[in-house]
Amino acid sequence: MTQGQVQLGKNGITENFIGTIKYHFTKNNNVKVSVLKSTERDKEKMKIFLEEILKRLGNNHSGRVVGFSIFLKKWRRAVR
Repeated sequence: MTQGQVQLGKNGITENFIGTIKYHFTKNNNVKVSVLKSTERDKEKMKIFLEEILKRLGNNHSGRVVGFSIFLKKWRRAVR
């Protein structure tokens, strides 16, 4: 299955951004979020972005940070 791709820009994590991720999850199990240079790009901020996205998506998602990309995965059951 393919992977959806979304870009996180200077507007940050908005309702529209979360909606776009949810839309990609209707067609894919994995979504890659590329953090653009216009956004704050430091390692600690990347972890904060990941936590915020996962909190707003719900329990059946997990993710990891690789460089300046965030990889999200949707699970069939909630992750404990």
